[in-house]
Amino acid sequence: MSPTTLPTGLEHGHVTFLGAGPGDPGLLTLRAVEALAHADVLVAEHDVLDVVREHARRGVAEVHTDGGPSSGPVPGTGTPQLAVVDGSSTTAGIPAVRDAAHLVMEAARGGRRVVRAVPGDPGLDTYAAEEMLACAAAGVPFEVVPGVAAAVGVPAYAGVPLRDAQGADVRFVDARTASDRCWTEVGASDGTVVVSTTLDSVGAAAGELVSAGRKPDTPLSVTVAGTTTRQRTWTATLGTIAQTLKQAKVLPSPEGGRPVIAVVGERSAAAQRDQLSWFESKPLFGWKVLVPRTKEQAASLSDQLRSYGAVPHEVPTIAVEPPRTPQQMERAVKGLVTGRYEWIAFTSVNAVKAVREKFEEYGLDARAFAGIKVAAVGEQTAKALVAFGVKPDLVPSGEQSAAGLLEDWPPYDPVFDPIDRVFLPRADIATETLVAGLIELGWEVDDVTAYRTVRASPPPAETREAIKGGGFDAVLFTSSSTVRNLVGIAGKPHNVTVIACIGPATAKTAEEHGLRVDVMAPEPSALRLAEALADFGTRRRTAALEAGDPVTRPSERRPGARRRRSST
Repeated sequence: MSPTTLPTGLEHGHVTFLGAGPGDPGLLTLRAVEALAHADVLVAEHDVLDVVREHARRGVAEVHTDGGPSSGPVPGTGTPQLAVVDGSSTTAGIPAVRDAAHLVMEAARGGRRVVRAVPGDPGLDTYAAEEMLACAAAGVPFEVVPGVAAAVGVPAYAGVPLRDAQGADVRFVDARTASDRCWTEVGASDGTVVVSTTLDSVGAAAGELVSAGRKPDTPLSVTVAGTTTRQRTWTATLGTIAQTLKQAKVLPSPEGGRPVIAVVGERSAAAQRDQLSWFESKPLFGWKVLVPRTKEQAASLSDQLRSYGAVPHEVPTIAVEPPRTPQQMERAVKGLVTGRYEWIAFTSVNAVKAVREKFEEYGLDARAFAGIKVAAVGEQTAKALVAFGVKPDLVPSGEQSAAGLLEDWPPYDPVFDPIDRVFLPRADIATETLVAGLIELGWEVDDVTAYRTVRASPPPAETREAIKGGGFDAVLFTSSSTVRNLVGIAGKPHNVTVIACIGPATAKTAEEHGLRVDVMAPEPSALRLAEALADFGTRRRTAALEAGDPVTRPSERRPGARRRRSST
């Protein structure tokens, strides 16, 4: 039995000290995800909560250890909030406290399962051991789930190996607590040194190493915001790093206190990074990409964009609602069961969802499709059917569109087709192309409005300002309606923003709204559109490197962008 599934006492509860890794949520271990799924209370800093909360169960209470407000009631107490670490808040029966260890134990009372998440690995966290000792002294059972330490994970994402075939020695130093003896020992060594420090203290750490015996021309890399899409790495030497950071205009700045990982060594840093920098060289690394689709439709597209290093921002432009008169849909679904149709054709994921919901309303499942041929347009529509338990009989072999489906659709043959009718569930604003083509092939068509599409509510003011002000690097338009609706609810994207369209009709609508189309998908598929944007990003990056120019994002081309970025 897993420790997170063990029963706990009603009085003391149970605490899991969990390593959240260096920043990338994808680096959470399977064991960490399991612990989060069973948690009643999460205790962590804001940044760590952002990493772990996606895997927590619904309704989990959050306790912030860095002075922010807590959220949600604590299960089993009726208490709306727990005290926060800066002592600025109190709750019913729980006095404000200043110690994270007390926060953890208060949260564990009443048999609750607490996850205390810390950056990196608990074994390397400054205060985790003290909190564990406090739990032990109070009789609160606990366990430890290791995480990826920043000192190991960040160099891996920066393309900086810590050891080579010769097996060089590796030393780890926390510059904030390092003693003179520590600097002397690592300075006398010729191995790799991994230094945890802050951006404005890198120069001082480099000076300590030189004073201890390291050569000033020893290669060094410095990475800030490691493993996240904000990651940035500089390479220099111990003697030049301070000047390098100054020339990059990151020092002096309010960002100076940000933690960084510096790697020092002849065989581990600058010389190999050009070849091994896999993360920051992703085609859309750090690009903020606007995805104007419904939330359900945007999920898979956002995942694809993340794989290219982008930061997707989903803005629903279309809301899906039931038809105003459901009787037509109800008759068609009953006709499926009674054998009225030879075919059913799905042209969107929303159509699959609408039919599935109606099936569930009647207590039906995928078995109701027995004996009926099923057609689907698009990879995502086919996947939605498979998830429903239905394998499509027909998917266009060429263009994934109504026209592509018609090219492969067989004409009605009274000898081989006992029934001549097709059920076509679709949106209220769908075009007539498929209906007309099926009729021309000899089929009778029940063209049924399965759902309505309406314009979504405007996004928050901050998002609208970013769209119009050039805060996004690219926007993906997957239909003409997404163009019209986005402009209608949020305004026209800035001219530095890369405009990517799924096909000629969408591109024409974008141009009619005064937008310059930069990218066109080779075929009408959302995933191929993301691929086309990634290809565009690759060409743009290659051109900059060949010209000897810095690799920048499109949003950094707008006036004042660099100045604003350096001051945030």
